[in-house]
Amino acid sequence: MSELTFEQMLEESCKTIHSGEVVEGTVIDVKPDEIIINIGYKADGILTRSEYTNEPGVDLTTVVKPGDSMEVKVLKVNDGEGQVLLTYKRLAAEKGNKRIEEAFNNQEVLKATVAQVLDGGLSVVVEEVRIFIPASLVSDTFEKDLSKYAGQEIEFVITEYNPKRRRYIGNRKVLVAAKKEELQKELFARISEGDVVEGTVKNVTDFGAFIDLGGADGLLHISEMSWGRVENPKKVFKVGDTLNVLVKEISGTKIALSLKFADANPWKNAAEKYAVGNVVTGKVARMTDFGAFVELEAGVDALLHVSQISKDHVEKPSDALKVGDEVTAKVVDFNEEDKKISLSVKALLAPEAEEKEEVEQDVVSVDIDSVIAEQE
Repeated sequence: MSELTFEQMLEESCKTIHSGEVVEGTVIDVKPDEIIINIGYKADGILTRSEYTNEPGVDLTTVVKPGDSMEVKVLKVNDGEGQVLLTYKRLAAEKGNKRIEEAFNNQEVLKATVAQVLDGGLSVVVEEVRIFIPASLVSDTFEKDLSKYAGQEIEFVITEYNPKRRRYIGNRKVLVAAKKEELQKELFARISEGDVVEGTVKNVTDFGAFIDLGGADGLLHISEMSWGRVENPKKVFKVGDTLNVLVKEISGTKIALSLKFADANPWKNAAEKYAVGNVVTGKVARMTDFGAFVELEAGVDALLHVSQISKDHVEKPSDALKVGDEVTAKVVDFNEEDKKISLSVKALLAPEAEEKEEVEQDVVSVDIDSVIAEQE
């Protein structure tokens, strides 16, 4: 019986491997673009960067270290130079395919970090399987700019699984819609008309602002933004502002909001402040053909009729006043029910001046009567 050489003994002691076989080995050396693995075979296995991951430019020394155990798949037993070529990413992809298939069948919610923001949607990777989420399935509302999702961890479900075509489609929209529906139910269960709630300005338009109440949006109409006059909501509010708003009305899923709180109502003590005979000061807010409206305070306007602007004849208000002018006048009429106040500058004339004017008017009347009598 002949004795075996050392090489023969070593070869017999090493296991036999085949292409496609999954083996476990130990990392013995790591370079930036290559990993050397002892797989218990007569030759060590070589795992290149391109067979480790699909991510470009990865420095392998930052992801594995000598002594680490790795499960890999044999690509070639002999690459022509006596080396065993291994793959990690293909094995991971196979496992990932099974994982994605299970998630698809069970409609399991998956989590992954957005790897790329593409023109048509988002790309995420789950266990080496790349999943595409179309822009139309990212949210329940259209989002033109998806850049905010870059690097963000998101949740989604698999709605299309086609391993033959390597087509895996994710859907985040259904989860967003379901979450909103849940929050909406909770919101409507806890709020009632008359409640004051906190919200965030979501959008501002020419006619009002939409406020996110955490489950549903409420409309703050321009007419409900202040007891005073608001000309342009965009000059008052901006997206992201936090507000405490009054729930004015709930109609189905529509919520009407207001910032006109009762304790700040300027008409609350108006009967005392603007009683007939009181002298008040305000600024001309707007002009009409028949008079000028004077803002006495935010939410309280009074009419200064053209006939009451001056003791002299005024053809039209703009001949004597302009918007922004400060006016001091006497309150000559107050109607709390209709919220109407009438002012008069003429009524501020000194009594002597008024008496003199009356006397002059009497003289004129007498003279006219005398002329008429003489003509007869």
